Amino acid sequence: MEELAAAAGITVRTLRFYRERGLIAPPRREGRIAWYDDHHLAKLRTIAALLERGHTLNGIADLNTAFESGKDVSEVLGLGEPTEEEPVRLTPQELADHFAGEVTPENLLAALDLGYLATDGDAIVHISRRLLDVSAALVREGIPLAAVLEAGRAVREHADALAGLFTELLREHAEEKDIQRLRPLAKSVVDAELSMALDRRLREHP
Repeated sequence: MEELAAAAGITVRTLRFYRERGLIAPPRREGRIAWYDDHHLAKLRTIAALLERGHTLNGIADLNTAFESGKDVSEVLGLGEPTEEEPVRLTPQELADHFAGEVTPENLLAALDLGYLATDGDAIVHISRRLLDVSAALVREGIPLAAVLEAGRAVREHADALAGLFTELLREHAEEKDIQRLRPLAKSVVDAELSMALDRRLREHP
């Protein structure tokens, strides 16, 4: 414990407090010896980074609980399923940097529930670099992350309906082996229709 505290730049008393709060996992024990490893040190450095960014210990504990109750990456992405989206691995402080001041337990739970975030051991995984970049850009423009996530939930419902429509169309009129090859055509139709719908809405409500 003394060696871990020294490596993390904190006191043994602080380390004991973090352990009692459940902020770090218990050590591996061999007889009367308690062994801490690089995962414990990484967690302590994450706690320090989040504290520097203005998070409270209660908030960090809530975030920790939310991550531990979240799905792991295999549940979210599936095993061996094809995807065009590029997952992004993040540390908690990197996630906090993307959404400065907006990574609350409530928003974190909403993102986990949507499947935007998952866990992979000690790492956080965002399922799509494009969604991560767009969400962060909207927050930088002043749109609350909670509103972005709520919009994402609504978009998910419509996207599922559109995907179902095109999947049925392709399966009815194309060979199974050709469906993956033809999926970009379905995406192009949706992109064009969305573009025209935005034009109409902006003309109606300038």
